[in-house]
Amino acid sequence: MEERINDETIEYVSILAKLELTPDEKEQAKKDMGRMLDYIDKLNELDTMGVEPMSHVFPAQNVFREDVVTNGDGSHDTLLNAPSRKDNMFVVPRTFE
Repeated sequence: MEERINDETIEYVSILAKLELTPDEKEQAKKDMGRMLDYIDKLNELDTMGVEPMSHVFPAQNVFREDVVTNGDGSHDTLLNAPSRKDNMFVVPRTFE
């Protein structure tokens, strides 16, 4: 079987992933990536004629609801706690730069 994943590929992928791999880890990564490609080849053998493409395994649909305020904003009650207020706003001391 030809080696599809070589040292250069592993080096490139490790740079992209910002990984520092030991020589043993590089060898293991080559084996793992080779097994992944073998699995993809196996999947490519499946007959998918007539199978509609999908983005989810289960049917997915957006569930929208009306955006209805049910409890109000409470601004009036909040302003009741302010030591000083004007025109529905808190009055606070001025801040300087």
